[in-house]
Amino acid sequence: MSITRRTLLGTALAATAGLGTVAIQEAGASAALQGTAGGPAASPPGDVVGKISVGYQGWFACAGDGAPINGWWHWSQDMSRPPSPSNTTIKSWPDMREYSRGYATQYPNLNSGGAATLFSSWDQQTVDTHFRWMRENSIDTAALQRFNPFSPEGPTRDAMAQKVRQSAEANGRKFYIMYDVTGWTSMQSQIKEDWTSKMKAHTSSSAYARQNGKPVVCVWGFGFNDSGRPFTPAPCLDVVNWFKAQGCYVVGGVPTHWRTGTEDSRAGFSDVYHAFNMISPWMVGRIGSAAQSDQFFQNVNTPDQADCNAHGIDYQPCVMPGDLQERHRAHGDFMWRQFYNMVRVGVQGIYISMYDEFNEGNQIAKTAETGADVPSGSGIWALDEDGTRCSSDYYLRLTRDGGRMLKKEIGLTATRPTQPTV
Repeated sequence: MSITRRTLLGTALAATAGLGTVAIQEAGASAALQGTAGGPAASPPGDVVGKISVGYQGWFACAGDGAPINGWWHWSQDMSRPPSPSNTTIKSWPDMREYSRGYATQYPNLNSGGAATLFSSWDQQTVDTHFRWMRENSIDTAALQRFNPFSPEGPTRDAMAQKVRQSAEANGRKFYIMYDVTGWTSMQSQIKEDWTSKMKAHTSSSAYARQNGKPVVCVWGFGFNDSGRPFTPAPCLDVVNWFKAQGCYVVGGVPTHWRTGTEDSRAGFSDVYHAFNMISPWMVGRIGSAAQSDQFFQNVNTPDQADCNAHGIDYQPCVMPGDLQERHRAHGDFMWRQFYNMVRVGVQGIYISMYDEFNEGNQIAKTAETGADVPSGSGIWALDEDGTRCSSDYYLRLTRDGGRMLKKEIGLTATRPTQPTV
């Protein structure tokens, strides 16, 4: 099983811990917004600029689903055995009502009495359902995660790309390939081989995302200061420039502190970061409250945007619903504050972390609404964990409204317009 981004939380809130409480006045925020908005835009609206993009894992498999990986991929620590309270990798429970097929687990029954089943991303109906939800909630673009395809998971990943393409085409959504270089020892040569021999073919699809007339590709993980990504700047810069030479618009999934080269970022990567067409810094585990979002707005996002403006780079920061199991969400107020802060800083696009990341508990896909909808005795929180009833699609709807604010379809507002239930 691949090393996942959950291994990156060592720095967690270290970046915010030293910032102190920052009181941001609306007048100052307005002035900052006018300053960034008045600068030259790096790119016009396209399939990522001016749009809501979501990270799409598509990495769940179940025994008996027919996937080449042949196991409980990303549901279980030991994928040869069904997930259970003692053999699990997930922090949230999906709302299973719209999936045509569920797979029996070894969790106890739901508190409502129903069987505790889970979906498989291998089933086309699962992907179709996810992309239908994107369409229904005006989510523009999905970034399909692609880990080392030369590993045993490669054949499953290859087929998932085709399944995503089919669903994106059917639902009028865009998608692009997002390479994650975690644990990929021979990345420098193999990422080029994989693009040339396999993934580039998907750019012929009408659903493949384009920006500035170029197919979009993302490389996530350059410059992170951890053992899973030990690369030096030279091979990373070579890969970025190679993709640009192939005619691609290249997005960089970079560390939170890419600009300063500190904390979660290695030093000496400035040339790599500035070679990207778009910068998308990682945020999971860095903040967990609206107040911390405000601190990042002043101390991280505002100077990040200024740096991108100065270098002609598009800025696409993360917005997160929050770790449900850690009870960060505040029935949507945490996520809305991030939308508000990102729009007022003048960002070029927003990346939602993530769409279907039930492992980290920060998914926006439909999720168990109440305690009746989770396995008995599991300790898994449902969306009503703070006492506010939320419909299972609440964070999809909240993302839709955040996108409307980004696109100026509604005015900039710190007041969340989305109601938890309809």
